[in-house]
Amino acid sequence: MRLFLLIALLSAAPASQTPKGWQLVVLGIAQDGGMPHAGCTKSPCADARAGKRPAEKVSCVGLMNRELGLAYIIDATPDFPAQLHALTGGQAPDGIFLTHAHIGHYTGLMYLGKEVMAAKSVPVYGTERMTEFLKRNGPWSLLVDNRYIELRTLTPDHAVALPGGLRITPMLVPHRDEFTDTVGFLIEGPRAKVLFIPDIDKWEKWSRRVRDVADGVDYLLLDGTFGSMAELPNRNIADVPHPLMSETRKQVKGTRAKLWFIHVNHSNPALVDGKDVAREGMTFEL
Repeated sequence: MRLFLLIALLSAAPASQTPKGWQLVVLGIAQDGGMPHAGCTKSPCADARAGKRPAEKVSCVGLMNRELGLAYIIDATPDFPAQLHALTGGQAPDGIFLTHAHIGHYTGLMYLGKEVMAAKSVPVYGTERMTEFLKRNGPWSLLVDNRYIELRTLTPDHAVALPGGLRITPMLVPHRDEFTDTVGFLIEGPRAKVLFIPDIDKWEKWSRRVRDVADGVDYLLLDGTFGSMAELPNRNIADVPHPLMSETRKQVKGTRAKLWFIHVNHSNPALVDGKDVAREGMTFEL
């Protein structure tokens, strides 16, 4: 079931059936280009264009608390309008947390500007490099200058406390940091903890041991970009480094956390049938 249907059903449910407390909702699972992917004429992209299978939105998660009437979104993707509709019915979120400045993770901010929403000071959380990038570069600087967004600087390893016992902690990870640094997020609620890292070069380059972090959380939503080194026959896959799914499975095997992959490339067969790939509409109680 697609998330907009799930949200509609939950909204119409009796109060006794309304989910309590914080939930994490998967709003998209694909790599930055989505699926169908521009320039791809093979399956599954061709099947999606022909209406034989659903498209996949770009990697993104939402955090919602119906009791408090609050909703946050992690990463502003090119699919921002549809993802915002699924999470809030189209209203501006209470805040946006950004991982880094690659196309699939922040360009959706454009919809908050005067041409679309003309939003009112939506809090946008990012590292110092991320917020400085937005302030100093157009067209993003217009969002700041015109107060469509309000920048809030994240400090790595320092939690942001939100109402209802939710804590979000940015964790620096190694990635292709051309414009900004890159973070993943440790998301801690009263009932469960989630590690969300949609982009990382290699686990071995991280200053932390991923299995140690995995032993302290309940769920992992991790970079599943590639399943094989042979996926990009016309490109050098080393130019877009990501851990293979098999490497990640090996790294976290035997830990307490349940692994789900996210940020899956259109070339990765697991996008279609991977049993440990997250799916749009999945929810996790926090």
